[in-house]
Amino acid sequence: MTPLETKLNSTSDDFKANAKYMSDYVAKFRAIEQQIRNGEERYRDRATKAGKLLPRERLAHLLDPGSPFLEINSFAGYQMLGDKDGTTAGGNLIMGIGYVSGRRVLIMVWNYAIKGGTINSATTRKNLRLQEIAFNTRLPIVCLSESGGGNLAGSDGPPDPWGAHGFIDGGRVYAQQAELSAKGIPQVTVSHGNATAGGAYQVALSDYIVLVRGQSHIFLAGPPLLKAATGEDADHETLGGAEMHASLSGTGEYLAENDADGIRIAREIVDQLPPDAGRHLSPDRPPEEPLFPQEELLGIVPPDKRVPYDMKEIIARIADGSRFMEFKPDYGPDTVCGHIHIKGWRAGVITNNGPITPRGATKAAQFLQLCDQSNVPMIFLHNTTGFLVGVEAEQFGQVKHGSKMIQSVMNFRPPKITIVVGNSYGAGNYAMCSQSLKPDFSFSWPTARTAVMGGAQAAKVLAIVAEQRAASKGETLSDEVRQMLEDQSRRIEESMEESSEAIYTSARMLDDGLIDPRDTRHIIAFCLETCLETPYRGTSPNTFGVARL
Repeated sequence: MTPLETKLNSTSDDFKANAKYMSDYVAKFRAIEQQIRNGEERYRDRATKAGKLLPRERLAHLLDPGSPFLEINSFAGYQMLGDKDGTTAGGNLIMGIGYVSGRRVLIMVWNYAIKGGTINSATTRKNLRLQEIAFNTRLPIVCLSESGGGNLAGSDGPPDPWGAHGFIDGGRVYAQQAELSAKGIPQVTVSHGNATAGGAYQVALSDYIVLVRGQSHIFLAGPPLLKAATGEDADHETLGGAEMHASLSGTGEYLAENDADGIRIAREIVDQLPPDAGRHLSPDRPPEEPLFPQEELLGIVPPDKRVPYDMKEIIARIADGSRFMEFKPDYGPDTVCGHIHIKGWRAGVITNNGPITPRGATKAAQFLQLCDQSNVPMIFLHNTTGFLVGVEAEQFGQVKHGSKMIQSVMNFRPPKITIVVGNSYGAGNYAMCSQSLKPDFSFSWPTARTAVMGGAQAAKVLAIVAEQRAASKGETLSDEVRQMLEDQSRRIEESMEESSEAIYTSARMLDDGLIDPRDTRHIIAFCLETCLETPYRGTSPNTFGVARL
C-alpha cells in the first residue's frame, strides 16, 4: 500500500478556524456530560447516609483498574422528556463496553441519583440498544440495578412511557432478556436497591442475581400499592427484602453486605465465565501509527457544510502508516473506496467527496462484495449530500444502482463501523450504513449533519411547489404570498438545520454517541476488536434460557 500525501496546511487561517470550531464543540458536549455527573454528585450526601456508592463509583469498582470504557448513548434524551438543561440526559442509564475480571463485557449502571433511576422512553431505547449489541457481539452483560420503575409523573411534553407503544417496548426488553439467556449470553445483575413491578422482572430475568442486605427490595407491588390493592400490610423487608429472597423465595443466588461487596461478587461471577475472547486473536500485521498527528483531525472539516474538503486527509490520520490502497480511483471518483489497516487490523473504507453517482454506487457495491468474500470489516465515513439527482443520473440508473449499494450494505456480513463526519443526507445516509442499516457501531463527529436533505433545499422545494401549483391554475403569486413563502422558507431552513445538528440527532439515538475526532482511530479499533472476538466468547445456547428453579 502507498502512504497518502497531505495537502493540509495546519498553519492556515482556515485550518485554525476549523480546529477552533471543532474544539469548542467538543468542549460543549463534554460540558453536557459533566452536567450529568454534577447532577449525580448532588446526591452524594444522601447516598453516603444510606451507605451507598454513587452510580459512577459503582462503575469504577466494577471495571478493571486502568482499563478502557467506551460509553454509549450518553446524550439519549438530551433536552427531551422534561430535560431542561442536560442534567437528566442519558436516560438514567450509564451504558458501555469495558473490562471486568479480564473479560470484555457490556455494562449497564442504573443512575439512581437522577430522578431515582426512573424509566422513560430514552431508558427503554438505550436498554434495547444494549441488547442489540449483545445479540450481535455475544458480550456478557453486567447490570448494576437500582430503579424507581416507570416515571409515573411523565414529562413536560405528551405523556411519555405510559402509552401502548412505550408499554410494548418495555415488554420487548424482558422478551429479549429471555432470548439472550437462551442464546448463551450471560446476564449478571447486582440489585442495589428498589426493583418494583417491571423493574423486578429486569432483575429476575437475569441469569445471576446478587442481592445486597438491607438495600435490595424486589416485588411486583410495593407496600403502598399492596395496601391499596388488597388491604394487606407488609414492610419492605418482609415483602421483598434481600434476606427473604436469598432464603425463602430463591430469587437471588448471592447475598452481599453492601454495594462494594455486591460488585466484588459480580466480578467473581464474571471470572467464572470463559476467558476473554481476545486471547484467540492477534492483529493481521504489527500496528503502526499514522504519519500525520491525530491533532490535525480537528482542522480538516469546516463548520460550513457547503465548503468541500478531501476525506483522504482523514484516512491519512487514522490508517496505519497512512497507507491506503484505493479501489477503482478513476471510476466514480467522488465515492472513495479502499483498503487500510487500523492498529494492525484489516479494514475496508467507503467515504464520499461529493454526492453518490450511479458509478460511485456501483463501485461501492462491488467493493462491499469483494470485502465480504474475504471477510474484511468495513468502515463508513459519511460526507455526502446524498445520491446525485438529475435527468442524466436517472437515465443512467441512479435508483437501480443506489438500491444495489443499499442492498450490499445491508447484507454485508463482516463487521460494519460507521462514523458520521460531515453531511449525511437523504438515501445517502442509508447507503453509507447509518443506524437504519444496522451497523455494529456508529458514532458522530461534531460536524455531523443528518437529515432527509439540507434545510435550504427543503425550503426551496416547498416554494417551487407553491409556484408550480399557482401556475397550473393560470395564476401568479402575489407579493404578500411571496413574502409569506419567504418567511416560511426561513423557518423551515432554521428548523431543519437545528434538527440535523450532531447533539440533536445523538439525543434521539441516531448514533451510539458523539466522539472527539482525535479518538476516532482508537474507537474504531476498539469496536473492530469487540466484533472480531464474537465467535470466541465460549458460552453455549440452550432451549429456554437459564431458569431460576
